[in-house]
Amino acid sequence: MAIFLWKNLLQITKERILQQRRVSLYNDAHGYEEELIKKKLQQFAGGSINLSKDDNGIGMLTLNNPKLMNAFTGTMMLELQERVTELENWKNGKGLIIYGAGNTFCSGSDLNAVKAISNSQDGMNMCMFMQNTLTRLMRLPLISVALVQGKAVGGGAELTTACDFRLMTPGSEIRFVHKHMGLVPGWGGGARLARIVGGG
Repeated sequence: MAIFLWKNLLQITKERILQQRRVSLYNDAHGYEEELIKKKLQQFAGGSINLSKDDNGIGMLTLNNPKLMNAFTGTMMLELQERVTELENWKNGKGLIIYGAGNTFCSGSDLNAVKAISNSQDGMNMCMFMQNTLTRLMRLPLISVALVQGKAVGGGAELTTACDFRLMTPGSEIRFVHKHMGLVPGWGGGARLARIVGGG
């Protein structure tokens, strides 16, 4: 009886922790309007985020937009959020491997979409949306690995920091190139990078 109660308590605790992890970091803070930015992101189509799960509890998340070096379009950002939700609900999951289709990991966000989101409020909402999604990815109760083949730059570099480990093939690189475009890492990658490599 005691073992049954203990297992039941563990399951309830795990479900509560997962429920807390799903909650948006921002809700209505700073004027963040998630539904509004979702509608705007839907306008920038292309590419996909594919998830396959095997019977051993290993998931494979593929960034699939090789024509643009796997850059995140608006619909890919939305699909990433959907895949993270699916992984949060995956009871048998143990590990996750994230990689890019073709010969590159991810070149960040599609700059056409970034330019089209022309006002500062929408830009902030997009950053908060992706920061929230990557934080949820980081909090998944899975061991996550970014398998970097080729370049992981900008937002792609930020994505690697949301994983537990980064595994790189020879000649690959992870680069924060934001400063060359007059940007800051808006998806939370700067803070996560400092945690990984230290402030120095």
